[in-house]
Amino acid sequence: MAMAGREQRGGGNRGGGRDNRGGRQGGRRGEGDGDEFLEKLVSINRVAKVVKGGRRFGFAALVVVGDQKGRVGHGSGKAREVPEAIRKATEAAKRNMIRVPLREGRTLHHDVKGRYGAGHVVLRTAPPGTGVIAGGPMRAVFEALGAQDVVCKSTGSANPYNMVKATFDALTQTSSPRAVAAKRNKKVAEVLGRGPEYTAEG
Repeated sequence: MAMAGREQRGGGNRGGGRDNRGGRQGGRRGEGDGDEFLEKLVSINRVAKVVKGGRRFGFAALVVVGDQKGRVGHGSGKAREVPEAIRKATEAAKRNMIRVPLREGRTLHHDVKGRYGAGHVVLRTAPPGTGVIAGGPMRAVFEALGAQDVVCKSTGSANPYNMVKATFDALTQTSSPRAVAAKRNKKVAEVLGRGPEYTAEG
């Protein structure tokens, strides 16, 4: 009887999780220390831990957070209730934010590939007006990042955790011409292949 009661409680929470996911899917503004972040709930699953006497149900949430100005992060959290799992994931995402250079504030500087486990993604720069062409988990990352024109393709696992982490692996590999020029002790025009310095060097 105790086991049946536990499963009924778990089922009730699961229904609440679906409602919560629907409410957060569009993203919402998080109120922080003066900074406003867009929070995107990518995935929420019911998980079970086997203990003496039965199974203990909980929820695992995957959240992406960004300021839509070039900073983005992701995090996961587990708890007995959906709101607490989302809160933990959001805090983890804010602690693990990275800065991504954007060309003209709208797209990536160059094409890049990323992978994590079985997840493989390809990110490509795009001309103005293209929009964000990406699947669910990857779209959440770019909407939180603030990119307006980008084309993405996932060629590996469809697991949202793998897709998000592979996308972040690709984003950490992106660099701007200014950063490359600084590393090489050259001018930006030389790196881009413009100007007399570049033609003189061949």
